[in-house]
Parts: sequence; structure tokens; C-alpha cells
Amino acid sequence: MQPDQEIINRWTGSAPYWEKHREVIRQMFAPVTQGLVEDGQIGSGQVVLDIAMGPGEPALSLAGLVGPEGKVFGIDPIPEMVAAARRAADRLVLRNVQFDVAFADQLPFPADMFDAVISRFGVMFFPAPLDGLREMLRVLKPGRKLALAVWHFAENNPFHYSVSRVIDRYVESPPLAPDALDAFRFATPGKLRTILNEAGAMSVSERLLRFPIEAAVPVKDFWTLRIEMSEKLREKIARLSNDQLAKVKREALESLGEYSTNGGMGFPAEVLIVSGVKATAHGT
Repeated sequence: MQPDQEIINRWTGSAPYWEKHREVIRQMFAPVTQGLVEDGQIGSGQVVLDIAMGPGEPALSLAGLVGPEGKVFGIDPIPEMVAAARRAADRLVLRNVQFDVAFADQLPFPADMFDAVISRFGVMFFPAPLDGLREMLRVLKPGRKLALAVWHFAENNPFHYSVSRVIDRYVESPPLAPDALDAFRFATPGKLRTILNEAGAMSVSERLLRFPIEAAVPVKDFWTLRIEMSEKLREKIARLSNDQLAKVKREALESLGEYSTNGGMGFPAEVLIVSGVKATAHGT
């Protein structure tokens, strides 16, 4: 199976769930969106591209920031995700957004079009990251910034491991290849930064963003949300017997209970934000 088709297959089944939980997901990752806004130097009146925006984020949040004089374009390779983003934009009556089906390494835009290009948790799943980053730089205006958010190490993110570690006690999970299309593909500091340098970006930087993931839902609802968000977890759950599933859910709820708060759920989280500047004609 081609990597592109693998990605389409994996995420097509998740699209309805990401649309279902869109508002909670927006709230959980709002600090990451803000980090991308800061590092991408996004402001009013700009034209911005959001790569792999899923059912519309961060693009929809950025629409308010750039205002009516600006415009936000979002692309995703999954038609069902793009359809969900368009439905959300219609509900919000947003006129300054446009969503299209496209891969990062084949962007349907002219060169030097955007004031900023961002991707939140997308680049880890690029079949060809170097090609994708070169395309993102191509459509960026000279002197402007590209900003990417990727997960730091799994062991620093209980949002992921509090459920996955429980399931993995019941389902055999062979280790992934170092460059597998996985959430933690670029967790090692410097790995994505090196590729962005190779793509031709200038003034490449990387910072560790520590923030709280906050979800205003009770523990049982979070269990559902977490399973539904992840194709990988759904696939593993499907391999369990009813008895095993009952045990897994009980143990996972106990694990998640550590992060239960008065307002719902709260997890410490760590993300790397890698950014760079497109060279001007003078190479700066």
C-alpha cells in the first residue's frame, strides 16, 4: 500500500469522530494554536495556510484573528475532514475561509502567496516530510514564517499514555520503525528541525511548549473521546474479547482518574514547535 493511501485509510474512519468532538478538541489544543500564532507571526489582514487541518482547526480559530481583510486556507488529504471543516465554517458563518482536499507535497497554490504557513500535528504523518516542507516554503512569501507543532516524547504526554499503556497490556504492540507515520515520529528534539533546514528554511528554531490539555468532560466521556479520536486505539480495542474490554476500560478509567479535575480532565503536555523563515532574494 502506498503511504498516501495508508494515511487516507487511517484517517477517513476517524473523520466523523473528530467532527463529533470538534469543540472539545479545539479547547484541548488551543494553547498549541496560540503557540503557532506566535511563532508564525500571524496577525490581522494576513493570508494564512493551515496544513492538515482535519475538521477545521486551527484554521477556523485563525479566521477571527486575521479578520475580514485576511483569509485562511486549509488543506487536508481526507475528503471527509474537508467536508466537516466546510460544515463548521457554514455554521459559524465564516466568509474568509476556504478548504480544499490536497496533500502537503502537492499544494494547489501559486508561489509566494501566504503570509504564514502552519501545521498542528500534521507533519508527523507526511509520507515525504522533506517534499512537504519544500512545498510549504514555496507557497510562503519571502521573509515570512512557517511554524509546525509536533508531539514531544510519549512518556511526557499522559494524554496519550494513560489509555494506550493499559490497552498495550492486553494487545501485542510491536515496536514501530524509527520513521513510521506516527504521532511521535518527530518527538526527538532536532529531528524535524534538521529536515526544515534541509528544505531550505532560514533561521530555523525549535522550542518546547509545556501546557495543560484541558477537556471539560468527565472521565467516562474522555475515555470515549480518546478511543474515538485514535484509529490505532480503535483497532486494538476491536481485537479484545468482551471480558478483556471490560477490564481494559476499568483499568483505563482508574489511570485517567489521576487527571480528573473539578472542571473535567487536565493533563500536563509537551509539544515541540519548529519554525523557520523563507529566504528573501538576498538569502536572508
